[in-house]
Amino acid sequence: MKEQNYNAYLIAQKQFDNVAENINLEQAAKDILRQPKREIHITIPVKMDNGITKVFKGFRISHNDARGPAKGGIRFHPEETVDTVRALSMWMTWKCAVVDIPLGGGKGGVICDPREMSLGEQERLCRGYVRELSKNVGPVIDVAAPDVMTNSQHMLWMLDELEVIYGGHYPGAITGKPVGMGGSLGRNEATGYGVIYTVREALKALGLDIKNTTASLQGFGKVGLYAAKLYTKLGGKVIAISSWDIHDKKAYTYRNLDGIPILEIEKITNGYGTINKTEAIEKLGCECLDGDDWIKQDVDILLPCALENQITKDNVKQISKQVKMIAEGANGPTTPEADEVIKNRKIFLIPDFLCNAGGVTCSYFEQVQCNMNYYWGLDEVLTKLDIKMTDAFHAVYKLAMKKDLYMRDAAYGIAITRVADAVRLRGWI
Repeated sequence: MKEQNYNAYLIAQKQFDNVAENINLEQAAKDILRQPKREIHITIPVKMDNGITKVFKGFRISHNDARGPAKGGIRFHPEETVDTVRALSMWMTWKCAVVDIPLGGGKGGVICDPREMSLGEQERLCRGYVRELSKNVGPVIDVAAPDVMTNSQHMLWMLDELEVIYGGHYPGAITGKPVGMGGSLGRNEATGYGVIYTVREALKALGLDIKNTTASLQGFGKVGLYAAKLYTKLGGKVIAISSWDIHDKKAYTYRNLDGIPILEIEKITNGYGTINKTEAIEKLGCECLDGDDWIKQDVDILLPCALENQITKDNVKQISKQVKMIAEGANGPTTPEADEVIKNRKIFLIPDFLCNAGGVTCSYFEQVQCNMNYYWGLDEVLTKLDIKMTDAFHAVYKLAMKKDLYMRDAAYGIAITRVADAVRLRGWI
């Protein structure tokens, strides 16, 4: 069961307040950093295929741009809320800061379900969204990217509309584009690979060999898929995957104690991360369990790679005693109450805005390549990504060990200090 009164924004503020107090942040900096700098709420009329015009509600929120243009994805989701977008924009600020890239935090969202829309309807929605925001986004203002249920095609439609309005080519205005149209090689892999780069370094720090570990995964979109691919490539074994079934409108956990063949299960997974239940059971020998059972598995590593609010006070006690590590591939998957239990159990946690920062890091690489009009090969992109993620992990781990801090608190301490320093240097306080 998920908490019905969960509010991501209040949780993001609570996490910030706790760390701001611990690092003695002055009141003016607190007032600036605990809330977004700018919010835009829009309505987007879209003519549907049946001839009826439907009006969608959308948001674009910039939390802070003291270190550079705001950066953040655009979500299409039927349960999107403005408070979720506010929280995600704040987490993006810390994410960019913790991996030390010169960008601020932003986020966007539209309340819709693209799974129930035709491609034509989705295109008209993308173009309408950009038209409403054209004065407030761009390569030196606010740079968008794909997120939950958006993809490279959505981004290219948005960029095309923006360039028509601007009257020129501005490929750095939006990232996550198709390769060959300004997109970067490695972008699909980036977030999931970044998760495992940090897992690899954490296991080394704990004196564990990745080849002797097992994992349970929640979510099998791009993040979960590529995390699973790299984890198994390095020798780990994924024994359970929880996936949302768009047909049954519920999640299932697929389990194979001998290890799930990731390349094979990828072949029976659609673009929204839904695994074909029949083929998973009959062809790959998986058991089909309840969707929430991913958290109960006797594994070494839990990888929440879906949405926020997944590890709560209601299910945190179901985590097996065997679990040694939680790597947050999703944004905000753990509530503060659950965090306290994890901390007290001394489960090593890699916090979301460090663990899943590979996506925004590669988006930054794409932006740099677009602005130079010079593109790197896949090995170069992934090598640069590995270096960035490894350096960021060790900076946080070093501080955590030095001051006996929970990893989340150490990551926040580094990120908030960097952003607050930028705010001071600009003379905003």
